[in-house]
Amino acid sequence: MPQKIIIDTDPGQDDAVAILLALASPELEILGLTAVAGNVPLALTEVNARKILELAGRTDIPVFAGCDAPLQRKLVTAEHVHGKTGLDGIDLPAPSMPLQSQHAVDFIIDTLRREPDGTVTLVPIGPLTNIAAAFAKAPDIAARVARIVLMGGAYFEVGNITPAAEFNIYVDPEAAAAVFASGTPITVLPLDATHQALTSRDWVEGMRALPSRCGPAVASWTDFFERFDREKYGSLGAPLHDPCTIAWLIRPDLFEGREINAEIETQGEFTLGMTVADWWRVSGRPANALFIRNLNRDGLFDLLSERIATLP
Repeated sequence: MPQKIIIDTDPGQDDAVAILLALASPELEILGLTAVAGNVPLALTEVNARKILELAGRTDIPVFAGCDAPLQRKLVTAEHVHGKTGLDGIDLPAPSMPLQSQHAVDFIIDTLRREPDGTVTLVPIGPLTNIAAAFAKAPDIAARVARIVLMGGAYFEVGNITPAAEFNIYVDPEAAAAVFASGTPITVLPLDATHQALTSRDWVEGMRALPSRCGPAVASWTDFFERFDREKYGSLGAPLHDPCTIAWLIRPDLFEGREINAEIETQGEFTLGMTVADWWRVSGRPANALFIRNLNRDGLFDLLSERIATLP
């Protein structure tokens, strides 16, 4: 039976590739996309989610708009990385599929209460605001989640938005702290792992050559996305952060990690949003997350190529 998932997202070019990978994977059943403010404001992320589904011909998957700001803070966005639309690159038409009227938080709650215990995995690839808000509104659902598989945080490599913090956690540290304290099984794909998922020019051109809509779109998004990382890190490609979550669900053998304790800094003057990951288990605090440290880069991109080639 396919794993049932809800993808909570703030597209984002790498979010888009993650969604396409999930759509192309029969091991997964996407129950819905829930949009959150993050890379760009909510009014854009929910539109981008619908554009991606229409590109892939999957208008049967509902999209729900969620929280338009962090739980307690002013929204910080990342247009400097993703462009003014959040999905700069290929120019996609405005979506015609409807946005669902139900709030994303209520959809998450209703779905987890409707489906059998332990059968729905949440895949947040943006700030954790929607997930934390759902857990706060309906505390009973945390125990019903099979697992949370999220992209966020860092430990050895530390921050990409501040010296100490990764973007998704930094945008809403209070939400992240609540999720990590929820008792739900969590798998974390942090920067330390996702920065190993670097695109190559050969892979991008392979996407561009696919006789489909989705392959060239991936190439165009990557072309745009790469420019920031080349300038910032001097890398030859760009890390596809968010697809690592979907790949872990499909092929966990491509990843290595360990169960550790992680806490989120919500007060620090210089460390706000830091993921305090006890990799060496020195704190004595019980483990609350599986942190991934390494991935098989070639295996990951072979998987992406194989699956995206099946899309229209």
